[in-house]
Amino acid sequence: MKAMILAAGRGSRLAALTDKTPKPLLPVHGKPLIERQIEQLKTAGLTELIINLHHLGDQIVDTLGDGTHLGVSISYSKEDTPLETGGGIKYALPLLGNEPFVLLNGDIWTDFDFQTLPVSLPSPGLAHVVLTPTPEWRERGDFEYQSGYVSGRGTAYVYCGIAMLSPQILQARAETVFSLRDIYFDLIKTNRLSAQIFHGEWLDIGTLAEYESLNA
Repeated sequence: MKAMILAAGRGSRLAALTDKTPKPLLPVHGKPLIERQIEQLKTAGLTELIINLHHLGDQIVDTLGDGTHLGVSISYSKEDTPLETGGGIKYALPLLGNEPFVLLNGDIWTDFDFQTLPVSLPSPGLAHVVLTPTPEWRERGDFEYQSGYVSGRGTAYVYCGIAMLSPQILQARAETVFSLRDIYFDLIKTNRLSAQIFHGEWLDIGTLAEYESLNA
């Protein structure tokens, strides 16, 4: 199974740092965040990786190369203009192929074990997401959960930025620029967004305070 890391965003809330360094390359305890993510994926046997790029993307290529020194194989999907999360994944489909793949946001820190993801997408789902109980530092949650599926939008759980997706749900979209959350919302309406609950460590590095806290 392939895995894709979303690394094209600017990280505007961290502008003091990301004006010169792409967010996934920000060091956490001396190591670029994305390198740590790659090591986690490799441990789970996910060694064929696709990374999408836009903001300062050449720095990511210069740092990671083809992934050989990290024990993985990396291909890049370079976006001339920002395509948002859904559009970026759709643009990368020629590299991802026709089988389900793992998706990971390039700006999260977690101790999630990728081996706990399902081997295949639960039927009749086209997407499977990882949720965590809404942490105290988060103003609001994203979803509600019941019996293995996202049951609606709500406050109890936060989307971790980790998922398994079928290419089919991207191929069906006519747009070129769109958010992945739009797809999730559509799937929720027909009870086709399966989910699992994660109770470990997770942080969305969205602000300078959160980044400094992680490195403290």
